Amino acid sequence: MHLISAGVDITVIRSWLGHVSLDTTNHYARANLETKRKALEKVAVPATPGSQPSWKRDASVLAWLDTL
Repeated sequence: MHLISAGVDITVIRSWLGHVSLDTTNHYARANLETKRKALEKVAVPATPGSQPSWKRDASVLAWLDTL
């Protein structure tokens, strides 16, 4: 958790620990309150309240999502 808190990418940590899968690394990586707080601070508030996200305004993205 100290490495994650320091900003080290989880895939780098996986390699250092010799884990074959990120699932193994994720088993040991638990978000603490500080990590959760920082993540919430990074969430951007929409510039114009009530407007749709850009992906909802893009017809090609919506068409692609319909094919899934």
